[in-house]
Amino acid sequence: MAIRSSQRFEVTVEGTHAVYLPEEIVTPFLKGKNTRVKVKAFFEENEIEFHAALRKRLGRYVITFGKRYQKELGVFPSDYFQMELFEDTTKYGVLMPKEMEAVFESDPEASEIFENFSDGKKRSLIYYVKRFKTSQTRIDKALMVSENLKMGIIDQRELVKKHY
Repeated sequence: MAIRSSQRFEVTVEGTHAVYLPEEIVTPFLKGKNTRVKVKAFFEENEIEFHAALRKRLGRYVITFGKRYQKELGVFPSDYFQMELFEDTTKYGVLMPKEMEAVFESDPEASEIFENFSDGKKRSLIYYVKRFKTSQTRIDKALMVSENLKMGIIDQRELVKKHY
């Protein structure tokens, strides 16, 4: 089965981080109740890729395009740039860092606890580990989350703190 994708379309940042999407672009992705998409954004010579949730706000479809992505792409809120949407085929609605995958592969107990969380909580923990630049730091953070899971810690804020 072919992966669903859109044509490129022009957008701009509204407010501080909202990008409103044309309804005709979004509609094919909403079939099957999946509101997660992979996004490619293009501006001048720059291109970035990220995962996002399609949300409806005041009758229009929107994705969050935070300051980090704006800086990475090199756009300011007044700039127009292009986007393209793709069907999100990842297990969690975001790519899990390979370091976190390896930690969970080597620790089935922590992996099982993680898998029982809501999709949003899983993504939040993945984003937490993913944000670190070095592989060693991602490993350390994934190990910390794994240990906290096995200690019975489920509160989001506490899962990302060292307790041992």
